[in-house]
Amino acid sequence: HKRPIIMLINLSNHPSEKWSDLQLRAASEQFCKVVDLPFPDISPDGDELYIEEIANDYFDKIESLSSKYGCKPTIHLMGEMNFTCNLLVKLINAGYECVASTTRRETIERADGIRESTFRFVRFRKYMI
Repeated sequence: HKRPIIMLINLSNHPSEKWSDLQLRAASEQFCKVVDLPFPDISPDGDELYIEEIANDYFDKIESLSSKYGCKPTIHLMGEMNFTCNLLVKLINAGYECVASTTRRETIERADGIRESTFRFVRFRKYMI
């Protein structure tokens, strides 16, 4: 079994150190290394220009990491939708492959009426635009 050569940049609210064993195993089978890039704190009050500026900043951070590691990594991109969409278009137009993690929701309704949901990782799925 050949070791993958593509690195994964994890740009999400979930650092890889907190991923489930299943997600970590999937990442190690598909990618040679996982580098966490903390997701920005996006203000709900920000307008479209605000989102554009943050997306440009994170695009530059990803380009810098690509140069540092000498490769064009795959980007695991999950989070606030306006930012994610804006950055996703920039990344795909620049030739980056981007993936989302898919999950299965398991919900339990407690006796007091409160619902508890657990999300179980299923796979990485490529964004298609």
